[in-house]
Parts: sequence; C-alpha cells; structure tokens
Amino acid sequence: MFRFCGRNGMWMAKERMIAGELNQSHVRSPMRFSEYQVDGFFDEMFDAGMKARPAAKMLAERIEKLPVGELRLRQQSAEQALHDMGITFYVYGGEEGSERIWPFDIIPRVLDGAEWDRVERGLRQRIVAINHFVHDVYHEQKIVKDGIVPEELLRSAKGFLPACVGLEPPRGVWCHVTGSDLVRDADGTFYVLEDNLRVPSGVSYVLANRDLMKRTLPEVFNRVSVRPVADYPTQLLNMLESIAPEGVDAPTIAVLTPGRFNSAYYEHSLLAREIGAELVEGEDLVVADGALCMRTTRGLRRVDVLYRRVNDEFLDPQVFRPDSVLGVPGLMDVYRAGRLGLANAPGTGVADDKVIYAFVPDMIRYYLGEEMLLPNVPTHLCYKPEELAYTLENLESLVVKPANESGGYGILVGPKSTRAEREAFAERLKADPRNYISQPTLSLSRAPVLVEDRVEGRHVDLRPFILYGEEIYVMPGGLTRVALQPGSLVVNSSQGGGSKDTWVVDGPAEWALEAEHA
Repeated sequence: MFRFCGRNGMWMAKERMIAGELNQSHVRSPMRFSEYQVDGFFDEMFDAGMKARPAAKMLAERIEKLPVGELRLRQQSAEQALHDMGITFYVYGGEEGSERIWPFDIIPRVLDGAEWDRVERGLRQRIVAINHFVHDVYHEQKIVKDGIVPEELLRSAKGFLPACVGLEPPRGVWCHVTGSDLVRDADGTFYVLEDNLRVPSGVSYVLANRDLMKRTLPEVFNRVSVRPVADYPTQLLNMLESIAPEGVDAPTIAVLTPGRFNSAYYEHSLLAREIGAELVEGEDLVVADGALCMRTTRGLRRVDVLYRRVNDEFLDPQVFRPDSVLGVPGLMDVYRAGRLGLANAPGTGVADDKVIYAFVPDMIRYYLGEEMLLPNVPTHLCYKPEELAYTLENLESLVVKPANESGGYGILVGPKSTRAEREAFAERLKADPRNYISQPTLSLSRAPVLVEDRVEGRHVDLRPFILYGEEIYVMPGGLTRVALQPGSLVVNSSQGGGSKDTWVVDGPAEWALEAEHA
C-alpha cells in the first residue's frame, strides 16, 4: 500500500534539509571511487578501465568531492522526505505483510542522449508492431493464418480474451500505456526482457525520484542537460483525451483503481490528481442510459474516458469474471458502442504472455517489413519438445519464467538455485511446458549504489514508459530498478529491489565544469 500527501506541496517541510543544510560534524575527508570495482560487468558509470563515461563524468567528479558522510546524509534526508510524504510500499507475503519506505538510491543512473535516441526508435518500432498484432488477433488473425504465430499458442494464451474479438478501439490503438523492461548484457547492448501492456506501473516513482534528485544533488542536476520527465502527466492527459468518444470536446476522465489497499494506489491517486481526473473504484460507477456514469453528490455524471488500473478479467462481471467486485456490470457494452474510451483496451494482455513475446521480432518483420532495432533476449519456448529437453538439461545455467506471472514471482534463476529447487521446477515444466520459457542468465549491467559510506555495484534494469495516442511519446529514461542485495539479479520492489532516478544527458558534461569556473 502506498500513501501520498500531495506532490505540489510535499517538499515544504523538508526543503531546507534536502537542499543541503546538513550536519557538517560528520564531514571528514572526500569520498573516492578508488575502491569501486566494475568486476567484469558493464557498469553504467565507469568503463572497464574505471574511467567515468562522458555523460556521467561530472556526476562522478562531484560525488568524489563530497566529504565522507555527506552523501549518506543526503540519502537519509531523501528517505525522511519519502517517509514524511507517505510514499511507502506494501510488501505482501511471508508471515505478515510490511509497509516500507519506497526504496530509493541517491546516485542516479546516467544514459547518453545519442544512445537513448537509438533505444527510443526501437521502442517506437516495437509498440507499433505489437499494436498491429493485438488488433490482428482480435480480427482476421492473418499472422496465424500465415503460419507466423501458431494458433494453439494464441488460443492457450491466458491473456487472449474471446470477448474482445471484433473490438474497435478509437483510432485502432490498443496499447495506450506500455512499460517494456530493458536490460543490458556484458557488452552494453540493450535487450527487451518483457513487455507490460495491461496495467504497467511505476511511472509515479520516476516523477518522485526526479523531484528527490533535484533537491538532493542540485549542484549536479542544475549543471547538466538532463531531459525532463515532468511532462509525462501532460502527455498522459493528451493521450486520454485523444480516445474520447466522437463529438466529445471536453471529456470527463476517471482513473479506475482497485482501492486504497492495492500496492499501486499511490500511483493511481497521483496520476489522477496530476491530470485533473476523478479517482474512482468500481462501486463508484454504474451504467445508466447507455453510458458509464460515476455517482456524485449531485447525481450521476457521465465518464467519457476511463484509465483503468484493474486487470482485464475484473472489468465487467457480465463479460469476464462473474465474481469480480472491482469492475462495472455493463461496462463492455458501453465500450463496444463507442461511448467510452478505455486505456488500455481490453485484450492487450495477450501480448504480455512471455511465450508470445518471443514472436515480436517476427511481428516486426510481418507487419512493418523491418528488422528489429531493439533485440529480444534469446528465448527457448518450452512447448517445443526439443527446447523443453534443452531447458531441463541446463536448468543450472538458465532463467526459467512462467508465461503470465509478474513481479518476479515464479521464476527460477538457475545459477542461484539449489538442486532441490531445480528438481521441483523440472516437474512443473514437464506438467505444463506451454506456460514456461527459458533464457540465458545475462550478466546484467550494474550501477553504483550507496551502501553506508561506500559505493558498491548492484545490478539494474530499466522500465521506459510509452504512450500511444495521436502520436507516440517515449519517456526519456524511465524507472531504473536496482537489486539492492549483492549479486542479486532480482530488481522488483516486491522482491527487495529499489530504484534510482534515470538521467538522459545530451552530450558530455564537461561544459558544465567550464561554465562553473567562467
């Protein structure tokens, strides 16, 4: 569960402390990266020779100039601000759940702007092809008839919803909000690890992390050209307005949340507030006179666009799960009639399936006539007997994933597993091979993380957010997730991971040092 006290005024109580009014009694001597090691991994800040990468040069130099203890004090100030703002994350599982401060590391990840431009082109290409695929599978299924994607895989995909066959979303766009997870291997190449197209979360923490960084390291942030992320709410609003029903010039927009006990409730409430939308639960909505309406103190008010943060199967108990209390009876009838814009469109979960993911390169060639710009991680499909046999023989070196789980659950990381775990997992694979893929264990890139008063390397991934409306918007950078435990490859917050701000910097930062001394 997340709590939030209001983004615009949230810094007033902590402004002086975070801006640098720190207890200088802890100052002793400058911090150095001399003991930091890249350990053979691709490092986001340093090359193999421990030379700072050009885009991160100023950041590294500034951190080295900070006295020992000061960076830690700023980290503590940021954590206190997170606590006071009520940005906490509820971790489920174990003997009992626990509410924790949103895990944040003060040292940002820096990406070169020219490199990011290439990644962005790859993401744009990918989302266009996936959108074609989703539309196709709910209409003519040409990609199946032409033998590119096996029909049985499509029919057995948990995210394929027969009730969505024939749907016509506004402008033919299904995938309005996407969060595609990226990783780097040892050679620095970006790979797409998976796509999230139903209710991708995490963008609110990008915004929160950026606000923290502006105040905890202002002497660096204000002197480099970091691409902004603050326009994301505006871009989101523009996209949602673009899918309003025909003839509606000033649409009423609502964000549908499962409720305050949902782990992403903070994000739901923040985004609703930022775009001026109503935050509603299923019980606040009703279908009346052929329209979706929300209950207000002045009676029913029509909703024109619904940004749903509820999974497909819970949207309408008359169409999907009859036991759902999170959705609205009759909602799909309104949507089919063209009297409601819905983001994301129901049925997009078919492309979340990790088996279907393996066919994205084929989708790009089939629909766009192009080669993939941003590669997939090499993937073994366990429904194929020969690839199941290979997976079973090499469990100790592979990562094996279920097709439809999220949050890092249900995964076997072979090199970190025990013999008993592998034997148990092998039985699951043989019982339901369609539900699993396997991939090589990548040497995920690392980034410096503050541990007490020293800096150590931790593995990271990246979740950029893509909005698809009249145009495609790709957030610069996105959410960098960090495996806070030494050697861990699991970055999910629900599994003990944390996050960093991600800076996309245009050009080397040397100019900033020169400007400072001018």
